[in-house]
Amino acid sequence: MKGLSSQNPGHSLALLMIFDIYGTIEELTLFTDAINRWDLEAVEPLPDYMKACLKALYEVTDELAYKVQIKRGWNPRDSLIKSWMMLCNAFLVEAKWLASGHLPKAEKYLKNGIVSSAVQLFLVHAFYLMGEGINKETVSLMDGFPSLISSTGTILRLCDDLEGIEDDNQHKKDGSYLKCYMKDHPEVSAEKTIELINQMISDAWKSLNKDCLRIPTNPFPSSVAKVCANLARVVPLMYNYKSN
Repeated sequence: MKGLSSQNPGHSLALLMIFDIYGTIEELTLFTDAINRWDLEAVEPLPDYMKACLKALYEVTDELAYKVQIKRGWNPRDSLIKSWMMLCNAFLVEAKWLASGHLPKAEKYLKNGIVSSAVQLFLVHAFYLMGEGINKETVSLMDGFPSLISSTGTILRLCDDLEGIEDDNQHKKDGSYLKCYMKDHPEVSAEKTIELINQMISDAWKSLNKDCLRIPTNPFPSSVAKVCANLARVVPLMYNYKSN
């Protein structure tokens, strides 16, 4: 599991460590249930380190929502909570796959992996912090995972998976699109699958560029489109830097 940090990098990193390293499946299920309920009373059955993480997350989310409401005139609390719920549920799905040793269908892996990349979490926070174009339509679209976000998430997830193929230190025990696709299509070689993944990345870029060029007919302001495009641009630069 790899992803971006949100407005507060410490909380997303703590969640990654909880799901990747510390939590058992039983604990992670209770932890995710507490996130889904968003209720401090729901944390009581959890280990102390999980309680501390959740309480801090609840407090920071409420504080951020309050500040945005004061500055922007819109309370984003429900949207912020929903983005954390989506991320943790996606993490739990991957944790269960890892624990079972089961590789899902490639399509199912990618759909979940786009969410677990944390792109949606990051961009939802960025949208409210920038404060441009906040209205009922854009909030509803943002909560519904618009193509601006899904295209960006696809680029990050598939680039990350390709990097994992080339990185001997990253074993990708929780799977990769390549592994899932080759399990679904044993007659297809790794080389052909990599070509397919590169084409999928190219298609996601075309979709993202199309959304960016739709401004001003796009309901989102140009600032949101620019953040998505710049985030997608950072991904290959980050991996090229690591390889040098």
